[in-house]
Amino acid sequence: MITELGHFALILAFLVAILQTFVPMYGAWRRDARLMAVAEPAASAQFLLIAFAFAALMYAFIVSDFSLRLVVLNSHSAKPMLYKISGTWGNHEGSMLLWVLIVALFGATAAWFGDNLPPTLRARVLAVQGAIGVAFLAFILFTSNPFLRLAVPPFDGQDLNPLLQDPGLAFHPPFLYLGYVGLSMAFSFAVAALIEGRVDAAWGRWVRPWTLAAWVFLTIGIALGSWWAYYELGWGGFWFWDPVENASFMPWLLAAALVHSAIVVEKRESLKSWTILLAILAFGFSLIGTFIVRSGLLTSVHAFANDPERGVFILMIMGFFTGGALVLFAIRASTMEARGVFSMVSRESALVANNVLLAVACFVVFVGTMWPLVAEMFFDRKLSVGPPFFNLAFTPFMVLLGLILPVGAMMPWKRGQITKAMRPLRYVFVLAIAVAGLVWALQTGRSLIGPLGAFLGAWLVMGAMIDLGSRTGQKFNAARLLRLPRSDWGKAVAHGGLGITMLGVAGLTSWESEDIRVAQVGVPFEVGGYTLTLNTVEEGEGPNYLFTKAFVTLGKNGRVISQLEPEKRVYPIAQMPTTEAAIDYNLARDVYVVIGDEQVNGGWAVRTYIKPLTNWIWIGCGLMALGGFLSLSDRRFRVAAPARKTVKKAVPAE
Repeated sequence: MITELGHFALILAFLVAILQTFVPMYGAWRRDARLMAVAEPAASAQFLLIAFAFAALMYAFIVSDFSLRLVVLNSHSAKPMLYKISGTWGNHEGSMLLWVLIVALFGATAAWFGDNLPPTLRARVLAVQGAIGVAFLAFILFTSNPFLRLAVPPFDGQDLNPLLQDPGLAFHPPFLYLGYVGLSMAFSFAVAALIEGRVDAAWGRWVRPWTLAAWVFLTIGIALGSWWAYYELGWGGFWFWDPVENASFMPWLLAAALVHSAIVVEKRESLKSWTILLAILAFGFSLIGTFIVRSGLLTSVHAFANDPERGVFILMIMGFFTGGALVLFAIRASTMEARGVFSMVSRESALVANNVLLAVACFVVFVGTMWPLVAEMFFDRKLSVGPPFFNLAFTPFMVLLGLILPVGAMMPWKRGQITKAMRPLRYVFVLAIAVAGLVWALQTGRSLIGPLGAFLGAWLVMGAMIDLGSRTGQKFNAARLLRLPRSDWGKAVAHGGLGITMLGVAGLTSWESEDIRVAQVGVPFEVGGYTLTLNTVEEGEGPNYLFTKAFVTLGKNGRVISQLEPEKRVYPIAQMPTTEAAIDYNLARDVYVVIGDEQVNGGWAVRTYIKPLTNWIWIGCGLMALGGFLSLSDRRFRVAAPARKTVKKAVPAE
């Protein structure tokens, strides 16, 4: 009964979304306050109905209702409760329901907290958000219905993909979707502004927190996915340039550019056209990511579905929204004349350079991701574009970005001087060079990546500190530092986090060591200055899997550091093996051990990695997300400016 109610709620949500799309848009055109007022209750009702449908689906997973086709394909009665719950979105249909739930959540949030918006803009924003809900609710109801029943329910289910039965993957998709779908709000604001033909400083202030929130959630989601891949897949890497990884990374890059571009619109009323275009493209790349994951066009360990028909439906949605918005942009571009002028040496110019680097980096990732498909379709050649291409083509843009960030942050608006901006940073630059030189002298090899990463890390972190300190006045004032706006703190923390991530990536890439051998039980072996001993190997049974577990002692200089327990698991229901690496975490390095197969002549295959500075990657990602949250908590984002509170007045009907 609950399942049927959930399905019915989804159909009602579809009808409400249609109402939310057309009535407020028509009301805004007619300047009819009564019709525009439909947007807020419609957005709330749509969210509540989809939330009920999602709760009904989750309930079916929790109680193992095997009369539901989706539960049979993605659950099992012996599965731990956490993975029964995460199984709700660990599949194509359920994840799409979560996707559209978050679309409705953002729309409802704009309805609940958008009192400071002009009535016509608010109505149009909610109407566009409703249109996105219409498209994806139609996609779910007509091609991906999660509430399909089976005439003859089986006794038990087929289990969830074992790779998804992990805490990291339980929380990774919700955060990622909050980022993906959060960009729909920036898109809705952009389209609404194009329809109205007006983009001003107030618009930049309204769109910026939505974009920042989406960027923060994307940062957390990508970091969780990277961490999961690191410890779960057993390959020992944190990023593989997989098509689905790239699908989330591309909108992240554009969202970062959009956050910075919106600052220029807010402060100087410049870059209006570019900011609107970024808002359209950022959400467009989110739709491209959805298409890649669900069309079967590109294969990936992360892909949900392999269904070209569904892919065509998503392609049509992407074409309608992205293509339609770009056509509207072309028609309205002449109305978005920039007011603020600035010189080549100014903070505006630095932000333009920031935007160009991020956008071109996104384009490079897009070309590398899609080129194998293009080569096969048009040139009948099978190509593989892997990490060597991405590392070589992508890295220079990030190096340049790291170089200009501290200088750009110190630049004044409108007009500045490089020498004046560099004056507070000159000692930081010298110190960063010294750090790079020290790393060059100490490292065993002669790779440039390690010293370059050390330089960029020190340059960004110390540059952020100098920027923060300079805002207290010519003489440093600790009391005033604590009273600085949270957006200043957020910027410094986020930029410092980027530097720490760059340092972690460079350290891991440059100084990682690997050892693959047949280890005999009780016989110690040396790897990178550490002593490892395979004590014993045991077999056993977990909640819904069989395991082979090794017990390895890690020591150094005669002292035991830790006991490691790498595992191999086999899930009988899914007939799929997984690798559970054992990792001794440390700020300076990780010792990463993977157990392989038993050998015919005795012993076990063991892979050991020494991974320097790995955890700095995720610490840096966490700091970037924290910086975003600090900026979001700034009073200017939480409280409407008094001048704008007078904007919302009843608009008489014509």
